[in-house]
Amino acid sequence: MNEKQVTLFGSSGLIGGFLLHYLLADTSINTIIVVSRTPLTLEHPKVKVIQIDFSNPKEIEQAVENSSRVFSCIGTTQARVKGDKVAYRKIDYAITYNIAKSCKAKNVACFLYVSSAGANSASANFYLQLKGEIDDAVTVLNLSATLIFRPSLLLGKRKEFRFGERIAQLVMPLFAFLFPANLKPIRGEKLAKAMLELSKSEQKGTKILENKALI
Repeated sequence: MNEKQVTLFGSSGLIGGFLLHYLLADTSINTIIVVSRTPLTLEHPKVKVIQIDFSNPKEIEQAVENSSRVFSCIGTTQARVKGDKVAYRKIDYAITYNIAKSCKAKNVACFLYVSSAGANSASANFYLQLKGEIDDAVTVLNLSATLIFRPSLLLGKRKEFRFGERIAQLVMPLFAFLFPANLKPIRGEKLAKAMLELSKSEQKGTKILENKALI
């Protein structure tokens, strides 16, 4: 299958970085539209970097136009937004939802994005509730194909240092055998590879990939 052109949001993060690496190596892909909020220096004959305002739906639409697959690894943390839940929602919910709506408007064959293990709109936990609300909202849009990935703790070296997560990354693998499959940590490159491989499937409708299936 010749994908020709794909769009990637969130290339600077752990999963997005690995995913970009695999996309660059994939000979079936001719062009990778890398979408960024800030200036990004990335020189490669297959890559076209687009800097946009993520709060502008029209600019998001332009970024996904003519792409057969759209990948989103967009996300933030409580520390980044200084505990501001409204700001958190604007990033995790609004951006993902607007990307999904743009995929609908531009007839993108498949939209793939990273959610979280335990995502549930009825959860008492803010993070898991928000992830669940995103998943519910995107599902209602009824795109041609949507693949939602729900990993547990992601293992790998991030560009930004997260103290609590770093401690968890060091400790959890030692006790991973005690955890049920849906809570076992998963390496970032493994998730990225799964996203690329499953993007080539003839999936229709919405499919949720839980951590157990990813492992």
